[in-house]
Amino acid sequence: MMGCLSKAGFEVVECSDDADVLIYNTCAVKSPTENRMFEILRKAPKDKKLVVAGCLPLINLERLKTEVRFDGLLSPASGYRIVEAVRRVERGEHPMWLDADAKPPGLDLPRSPTNPVVSIVPVAYGCLGSCGYCCVVFARGRLRSYSVEEIVARVRRDLASGAREVWLTGQDMGCYGRDLGTDLVELLTRVCGVGGDFFVRVGMMTPNYVQGMLSNLIEAYRNEQVFKFLHLPVQSGDDKVLLRMRRFYTAEDFKKIVQAFREKIPDMTVATDVICGFPGETEEEFQRTESLIEDVKPDIVNVSKFFPRPRTPAEKMEPRVSAEEVRERSKRMADLVKRIALEKNKKWIGWTGGILIDEVGKKQGSWIGRNFAYKPVVIKNEDNSLLGKFVNVKIVGAFQTYLEAEMLC
Repeated sequence: MMGCLSKAGFEVVECSDDADVLIYNTCAVKSPTENRMFEILRKAPKDKKLVVAGCLPLINLERLKTEVRFDGLLSPASGYRIVEAVRRVERGEHPMWLDADAKPPGLDLPRSPTNPVVSIVPVAYGCLGSCGYCCVVFARGRLRSYSVEEIVARVRRDLASGAREVWLTGQDMGCYGRDLGTDLVELLTRVCGVGGDFFVRVGMMTPNYVQGMLSNLIEAYRNEQVFKFLHLPVQSGDDKVLLRMRRFYTAEDFKKIVQAFREKIPDMTVATDVICGFPGETEEEFQRTESLIEDVKPDIVNVSKFFPRPRTPAEKMEPRVSAEEVRERSKRMADLVKRIALEKNKKWIGWTGGILIDEVGKKQGSWIGRNFAYKPVVIKNEDNSLLGKFVNVKIVGAFQTYLEAEMLC
C-alpha cells in the first residue's frame, strides 16, 4: 500500500500530526490482538480521515462499526485499491471493499520495503483449512496461489534491488499450489534456481499437507540456499483435542515429520505453536502436549492462550476451561519452552561459520544476523555498513531467544 501511494504521488509521513489520511493495516487473529487494534483506532485523531485495512474489517465488522469512526475499509486482498480509496475518502466518500475471496493483488505492484535486505513475497492468499478456532479464513478466504512464474519474477526483481533474504509467506505454505497443480517443492526448486547469493526462508506449513511430499520437501530444504528453519504448528499433543480443533493429523504425525527432517538435516531449527486451554481440554490432555514438547524439543514454541473468536465453531464449544486454568497452563508451557530453548541454543556455543547481517541491533554498534539454521546471532561492530553483508563469526554466548558472537577476521 505504501508503494502504491508513493508511486501515485502521495507523501508518506512519519508523524500522524502531519498526515491528512491515516491508514491502519490491522490484524485480528487473536482476541488480545483485536483489542489492541481497537485501542489504537479509538485513539486516532478525530480531525484526520481514517482508512482501516487488513483483517479486522472482515473478522469483526460489527464491533468496528460500533466502536470506531472510520472513512473507508479495505480487505487484505483489496489492498491494491488503496490509491482509489484515499482519493475517494478525500472527496468525502466512504469506500468499502470487503471481499475475502477477491483476486489477490499482483506481485508486480510497487513496494516500499522497510528492510532493504529482506524480500517478503506472498505466495498465496487464503488456505484449505477449516480449523475450529481460526477466524483468519473469514478475512483471507479460500486458497488462491500465485503461479511459480509470478513468484520467481518477483524474487528476481527484489534480488536485483539488493535483497539477500527471501521470505516466502502464506497462511499455509503446505497447501501452496494445490489449486494450480503444483506444490511447495517445485516452488522452492525454481526459486533456488534463480542464481545469486541469497537465502530463502519458508513460512508456516500445516503437518497434514507436508506428509504427502515429505521426502521431496526435505530434499528441497537441503539446498544450501534454504534456511534450515521449519515452522510446523502442532497446537496440541493430544489427538482428541486435535480432532476438536479440526486439525487433520495426529501428534505422532507431527513427531514423524520432525524426525524425518532431523535425520537428514540434524541442525534444523524447528518452530511450532501450542494453544493452551482449548474448550474441553482436560489436565491429562494438556500433559500430553507438555510431554510432546519435552520429547520433540522444538527450538521455538509460540504459546497462545485460547480465546474464542467470532463465528468460529470453537466460539460455542463446551465445556470451557476456566481463565485461571488457561493462565496456569500457559505459564507452565512457557516455562518449559524457555528451558528447552536455552538448552538448544547453548549447543551452538563454539560454532564458527557465516551469517547474513539482516537487521540493525537495538543497542548502538550492534547487528543481528542469521546463520544457515536461521538462528538470530548478535554481534557488536562499529562498522555502519554491515547490513546485507555476509560475515564469519564464532558463537560465544547463548540466550533463550538469540546467540551472541564475535566477528572473525
